[in-house]
Amino acid sequence: MDEPNARSLHAGVIPRTGGLALLFGILVALAIALALGAWAESGESPGARAEADAWPWLLAALLPVALVSLLDDRGGVRPRYRFLAHLTAGGVLYAGGLGWTHLELPGLTLALDPVFAVPLTLLLVVWMTNLYNFMDGMDGLAGGMAVFGFGALAVLGWRAGDPSFALAGASIAAAAAGFLTANVPPARLFLGDLGSTSLGLLAVSLALLGNARGLFPLWVAGLVFSPFILDATVTLIRRGLRGERLWEAHRSHHYQRLVLAGWSQRRVMVRAWILMAACAVCAILAPRLPIADQWLLLAAWGAIYGAIGYRVELAERLAWIPEERRGS
Repeated sequence: MDEPNARSLHAGVIPRTGGLALLFGILVALAIALALGAWAESGESPGARAEADAWPWLLAALLPVALVSLLDDRGGVRPRYRFLAHLTAGGVLYAGGLGWTHLELPGLTLALDPVFAVPLTLLLVVWMTNLYNFMDGMDGLAGGMAVFGFGALAVLGWRAGDPSFALAGASIAAAAAGFLTANVPPARLFLGDLGSTSLGLLAVSLALLGNARGLFPLWVAGLVFSPFILDATVTLIRRGLRGERLWEAHRSHHYQRLVLAGWSQRRVMVRAWILMAACAVCAILAPRLPIADQWLLLAAWGAIYGAIGYRVELAERLAWIPEERRGS
């Protein structure tokens, strides 16, 4: 059961076992797909076989993260053990060929030496796994990001001719949509750490897999999940600059600040979903755009996120929230 704390936006005690249902739904969908032969063509080419070989590594990376998160939901786990599980997951993914081996931007690709690729992969996996958990602080938010984010990855995989990747993304999006029926405001069920950290790990795993398979550049996956990536990263930097203890509970994320400024959770959720849908559509279209237009797209999103940051500040000012109390 999830009891309200200093970070919470809810008032009552709510079950946080939604992650169990979410993972069960994903695994059942993939098991049925295997039974029906959806992966039957995986052995017809070396590239397809390499793709099929990646799935056991992905599941092996998910196992320690899911296990330690379940224990954390049950009674609490020390941060060092959670961090070790996340590092282990990153190491497993890299060992399975799912590493951050290239720095990519539109028209630019730089191969990374393993000296840099290994720590960057670990950092990316640990940060994505944790930031998804950080952003799971309001009804309908993490589930919505999963529907739009993994749905976009599924479309990208299908369009690139990779049905098993598309099916994996679609299964996660569908399971998240089912979870949302009990999580939109007012929520009756929460993901818990099991659900949120698993979604974070699956997001970075599919992003790395899709990049390794040549389905899309890694920056496209970054655009898909940018509503979560930018909010969590900017909030962390702001708190660090203010000298706050980064490991302590807080309510400084943009969505939390809007709720504290008087917006209803449903109002924030709907606008967040619109943002997520727009990111998903742009990410799907981006790989087929000319390089110059890809740069324009990224610049436009930079301006949009700048405007969002300003709008949050304005909402706080209009609500007469003093500077020293914002996000406290």
